[in-house]
Amino acid sequence: MSVLFTFPGQGAQRPGMLHRLPDTAIVRETLDETAAVLGRSIDALDDDTSLRSTEAVQLCLLVAGVAASRALAAMGARPGMVCGLSVGAFPAAVVAGALEFADAVRLVALRGRLMEQAFPHGYGMTAIDGLMPAMLESLLADVRSEGLPVYLANLNSDTQLVIAGSDEAMAIASERARERGARRSHRLRMSVPSHCTLLDAPAANYAHAFDHVALRPPRVTYLSSSLARPLFRPEDIAADLARNMARPVLWRDSMRAAWERGARLAVEMPPGRSLTRLAQGSFDGIALAVDGNRLDGIAAAMAAAEAE
Repeated sequence: MSVLFTFPGQGAQRPGMLHRLPDTAIVRETLDETAAVLGRSIDALDDDTSLRSTEAVQLCLLVAGVAASRALAAMGARPGMVCGLSVGAFPAAVVAGALEFADAVRLVALRGRLMEQAFPHGYGMTAIDGLMPAMLESLLADVRSEGLPVYLANLNSDTQLVIAGSDEAMAIASERARERGARRSHRLRMSVPSHCTLLDAPAANYAHAFDHVALRPPRVTYLSSSLARPLFRPEDIAADLARNMARPVLWRDSMRAAWERGARLAVEMPPGRSLTRLAQGSFDGIALAVDGNRLDGIAAAMAAAEAE
């Protein structure tokens, strides 16, 4: 049996998330390495003010995922498979051994800046619960126009979908979704319209940043949440990381692919438990989150899963 590590994307952030990481030597080393690469202190990177910045949010998610994974690895608990949602693909690639952490820090900082510069205000993402993808796609096609851009961005589970676009377009789409039976809609803590064609230009620009970054074949299976399949060649992983900001997230299908490849325990890296909750509809194994659990308990659960 295989253990899957999952890494959340933007929206999972919370103030103080780095300060709540396990207080271990390897976690402190990861924080120090981040500060050294950035050339500045990161003591306030996870406070309320900093987390208004897309760059800060994405850096915090990267650091939290890698630090928690390293803390478990120091206890002998390592995954056989990794998968990250959106920017979560970067800590996944680091933990898989395909991408150096220092390179990931630089790449994620640039990613956040490019995304924020492309859409500084008036855009974002909204989760809609209770409609099937085909129905929501049809609804969005009716709303969408040159002045009202809105797209289906994340297929997170059978009944949780996420749309991206302008504030006005999302408000109209949310109201019509509720009229057609959606249980609820809620705006995510996102200031950019990720995972849709609106980010095609920033993604194309961002791809050049990988020209001088050396990736390696992963040591464990790297599962792309944009493609819902594993990638093994370094150039394919680089392309996946470069373009995923403009590609829909196929999280439901990715979790089913992980199950089909033998994953029976999914362990969510911090912050939060959003992916653990989503696993209930698409992953037939056990799902646990590092947040709210002791590391030694997580390590024991991983050992038990691998022994089956």
